[in-house]
Amino acid sequence: MPFVADRKSYEDAAELIAMFGDNAGYEAAARADRSLDMGNHIHFCHWRQIERLIVVLTHYQPIGTVH
Repeated sequence: MPFVADRKSYEDAAELIAMFGDNAGYEAAARADRSLDMGNHIHFCHWRQIERLIVVLTHYQPIGTVH
């Protein structure tokens, strides 16, 4: 399960899903790659985390333990 550090992470993932639909994960990966190319490792890690969060948010079935 991905770690959601703060509300901003969720909002970034939700915004990409709303804007790009099924391609939201690709957009997050592209943003991560651009950040890495610019030498910004903090934003790189942020966008990689968003990429993983998008996968979880777009699943229609529960993931992990359901309480």
